[in-house]
Amino acid sequence: MSFFRITLHRSAIGLPKRTRGVLAALGLRKRTQTVFHPVTPQFGGLILKVKELVRVEEVDRALSPAELREERKPEPGFWIESAVPR
Repeated sequence: MSFFRITLHRSAIGLPKRTRGVLAALGLRKRTQTVFHPVTPQFGGLILKVKELVRVEEVDRALSPAELREERKPEPGFWIESAVPR
Protein backbone atom coordinates (compact mmCIF):
# COMPACT_ATOMS: atom_id res chain seq x y z
CA MET A 1 0.00 0.00 0.00
CA SER A 2 1.35 3.42 -0.90
CA PHE A 3 1.04 6.64 1.04
CA PHE A 4 0.99 10.35 0.34
CA ARG A 5 3.78 12.15 2.19
CA ILE A 6 2.32 15.63 2.68
CA THR A 7 4.48 18.50 3.99
CA LEU A 8 3.08 21.95 4.72
CA HIS A 9 5.33 24.31 2.77
CA ARG A 10 3.47 27.65 2.99
CA SER A 11 1.69 29.18 5.95
CA ALA A 12 -2.10 29.42 6.08
CA ILE A 13 -2.10 32.86 7.77
CA GLY A 14 -4.59 35.16 6.08
CA LEU A 15 -6.28 32.42 4.07
CA PRO A 16 -10.02 31.70 4.17
CA LYS A 17 -11.41 29.60 7.00
CA ARG A 18 -12.38 26.90 4.51
CA THR A 19 -8.76 26.49 3.36
CA ARG A 20 -7.53 26.33 6.95
CA GLY A 21 -10.18 23.68 7.58
CA VAL A 22 -8.80 21.54 4.76
CA LEU A 23 -5.33 21.75 6.29
CA ALA A 24 -6.77 20.78 9.68
CA ALA A 25 -8.53 17.81 8.06
CA LEU A 26 -5.18 16.70 6.66
CA GLY A 27 -3.64 17.06 10.13
CA LEU A 28 -1.28 19.91 9.23
CA ARG A 29 -0.80 22.70 11.79
CA LYS A 30 2.77 24.02 11.47
CA ARG A 31 5.06 24.76 8.54
CA THR A 32 7.38 21.88 7.59
CA GLN A 33 5.13 19.44 9.44
CA THR A 34 4.87 16.13 7.58
CA VAL A 35 1.98 13.67 7.69
CA PHE A 36 1.28 10.41 5.88
CA HIS A 37 -2.11 9.40 4.48
CA PRO A 38 -3.06 6.41 2.32
CA VAL A 39 -3.51 7.02 -1.39
CA THR A 40 -7.28 7.36 -1.76
CA PRO A 41 -9.51 9.67 -3.82
CA GLN A 42 -10.66 11.44 -0.64
CA PHE A 43 -7.15 12.51 0.34
CA GLY A 44 -6.33 13.30 -3.27
CA GLY A 45 -9.23 15.76 -3.38
CA LEU A 46 -8.13 17.43 -0.15
CA ILE A 47 -4.61 17.78 -1.50
CA LEU A 48 -5.87 19.41 -4.71
CA LYS A 49 -7.69 22.06 -2.66
CA VAL A 50 -4.43 23.17 -1.01
CA LYS A 51 -1.93 22.22 -3.72
CA GLU A 52 -0.24 25.64 -3.58
CA LEU A 53 0.55 25.24 0.13
CA VAL A 54 1.86 21.68 0.35
CA ARG A 55 4.50 19.41 -1.15
CA VAL A 56 3.35 15.88 -1.91
CA GLU A 57 5.31 12.72 -2.63
CA GLU A 58 4.07 9.17 -3.03
CA VAL A 59 6.02 6.74 -0.83
CA ASP A 60 5.82 3.01 -0.18
CA ARG A 61 5.45 3.20 3.58
CA ALA A 62 4.76 5.77 6.29
CA LEU A 63 7.84 6.75 8.27
CA SER A 64 7.81 6.85 12.05
CA PRO A 65 8.49 10.15 13.87
CA ALA A 66 11.97 8.90 14.80
CA GLU A 67 12.75 8.12 11.15
CA LEU A 68 11.55 11.59 10.09
CA ARG A 69 13.74 13.22 12.75
CA GLU A 70 16.76 11.21 11.60
CA GLU A 71 16.07 12.18 7.99
CA ARG A 72 16.06 15.90 8.85
CA LYS A 73 19.30 15.68 10.82
CA PRO A 74 22.03 17.53 8.90
CA GLU A 75 25.29 15.92 7.96
CA PRO A 76 28.36 17.27 9.74
CA GLY A 77 29.81 20.23 7.89
CA PHE A 78 33.48 19.48 8.49
CA TRP A 79 35.89 17.09 10.17
CA ILE A 80 38.97 18.01 12.18
CA GLU A 81 41.74 15.77 10.89
CA SER A 82 44.53 16.99 13.13
CA ALA A 83 45.36 19.91 15.35
CA VAL A 84 47.16 22.81 13.77
CA PRO A 85 50.64 23.41 15.32
CA ARG A 86 50.94 26.87 16.81
